[in-house]
Amino acid sequence: MGNQIAFSNLLDTFWNDVYGFQLKRTENENDAEDITVQTFSKAFDKIKSYDDAYGFKTWLIAISKNLHVDLIRKRKRNVLESGGNNEAITKVLDDAPSAEDRLITEQNLATLLQNIKKLKPHYQEVINLRYFNELSYAAIAIELNEPINNVKVKLLRAKKLLAEIIKNRK
Repeated sequence: MGNQIAFSNLLDTFWNDVYGFQLKRTENENDAEDITVQTFSKAFDKIKSYDDAYGFKTWLIAISKNLHVDLIRKRKRNVLESGGNNEAITKVLDDAPSAEDRLITEQNLATLLQNIKKLKPHYQEVINLRYFNELSYAAIAIELNEPINNVKVKLLRAKKLLAEIIKNRK
């Protein structure tokens, strides 16, 4: 529980800095938000590697910058491999479901429900609210009485964990 509170405080403190940084770099709200969520998720997973000789914000921005570079490389690779219309491909990439989303949708409902039950209860709840009740992030934040940024990160982590469970069953 202490980790959850600490993480929530970090999100509240640094979200605008990381999001603002990405918005300037990407000039795209969706990309900026996705990269920011991934930044906090990665930072949470790698918190033990943080060196307090550097500012925490600097560390987060470095993670965020690397994630953006990775996204650009991935998109360039996809464009080169398909050799098609740049603008159309970029739009498809922006709208395309993530690898986790595709894995989750491929499962039949009964199997999916069994896999969801293997998640911790707070991850089960956020998956249920988003995908079965079809609530927006804002509605989930109200329902759970949590900041919207926490909901986004929790949902991202839940999807990654669920995708891992599904991959391990195949």
